[in-house]
Parts: sequence; structure tokens; C-alpha cells
Amino acid sequence: MPQGDARSAAAPAPEAVFSPFAAGRPDAPFVVGQLGQSLDGRIATVTGHSKYINGTAALDHLHAIRARVDAVLVGVGTALADDPLLTVRRVPGESPARVVLDPSGRLPPTSAVWREDGARRIALRRAGVDATLPVGVEALALPADDAGRVDPRAIVAALGRLGIARLLVEGGADTVSRFLAAGALDRLHVLVSPMLIGSGRPGLTLAPIETVGEALRPRARTYLLADGDVLFDCDLRSEAAAGGA
Repeated sequence: MPQGDARSAAAPAPEAVFSPFAAGRPDAPFVVGQLGQSLDGRIATVTGHSKYINGTAALDHLHAIRARVDAVLVGVGTALADDPLLTVRRVPGESPARVVLDPSGRLPPTSAVWREDGARRIALRRAGVDATLPVGVEALALPADDAGRVDPRAIVAALGRLGIARLLVEGGADTVSRFLAAGALDRLHVLVSPMLIGSGRPGLTLAPIETVGEALRPRARTYLLADGDVLFDCDLRSEAAAGGA
């Protein structure tokens, strides 16, 4: 049994893993980040190949999260590289709204994420960007810093004003890392595969720290999935998430 608050089970219990999602409200959205990686913290090889690091149970879990949120958000890099559908297909439930963080309007109108299927579609852009979008896709303009980055906390607040009470930040790793660094995540689900890649693209990337005492230490429950992956359900709002002990 791991030390601290980590607990193990044969499979994730929905009432334990998903019950915090009920706290979400449009004026205070609940935000969960999700990341799948190898045992040595890689999300892809040096060539970018990543299908599939995690097993089918982890994919089922990801789709279960999608079915329980109002919207799923990805960065434009992930949308361009993977051309994801971001729909619910592996479990029962409705597909959430699809949100792409695309400050410069780079995502083509033909991308799968913009496909008309009844789900809401939202493009997040810097003010002044006016790239073409398919009919029915909403454009939400947000202020950006000098480097063109939009504050994750401003994104959460803006989506809340659109009625989004529960948000999944699905990828990529840079987008999840930015939301984590900004304190914009309530929960983090990290799915770890018992695989050693050795080199490649890292998962979470945060600002350097000088001592281990400065590290984030969220309360975590662990769940062993059916095909060997391990889910870390990290509570980033508990006292234990603060750096230092």
C-alpha cells in the first residue's frame, strides 16, 4: 500500500473518482486535467508517436470523464497533430461541447473537432483574430499576454459565463501544464502505463524549483485498471496540494 493518502483498488469506483465533478457551477466551474503517460513520464516517443501508450481501460476512463463534463478543451497543437473527435464513444453518455484553445486561428475549418454533430463547438482566440470558422462554431475572444498566451483562469471564467460548469482539459501536455501552473485545475487524473520509453516528449512541465519542499503534493488516490495502467486521482484543492510539508 502506498504511503500517505494513496489507496488502491482493482478498478476505479465511479462514485469515488467522479463525485467531485458535482461541485461544478457556471460561476465556479470544476476543472479536471487528464494526462496519459509511460512509467518514466513520457507522452510520446522522440518522433511524436503515442498510439497507444495507455491501454483500453484508460481510454474507457477518458471517455467516462468526457461523458461527465459540459466541455472538453484541447490546445491547437493537439488538435493539429491528432485531429481528435473528442466525442463519447466507448461508454454511455452524451458528447460534451468541444473547445479549442487556438489564439492565432491556426486550426483549419475542416478539422474533425469542428464537425457538426449536435455538440457545441467553441474556438478560443486572441482579440482581433478573425480566421474563418465553420457555420455554428462560436468564437470567443480573450485577452492575451505579449507572447500571445491566454491566462487559463480567464479561460475558465469565460467558459463559465457561457454556462460551462464542468470542464475537462484533455491536452496536450503543454496545455495541461499551463492550467496546472496557473492554479486553474481542481483535479488531475494521470494515467500511468507500465511502459518504459526512455526518451521522448515529457508529460507535465512546470517551472524549476530548488528544493523538493517546494513541490506540489496533492492528496491522491490510486486505482489499478484492468489492463495494468494505474490512475492517479489528484486533488489539487486540498491542503496537501500546497508546496512543502
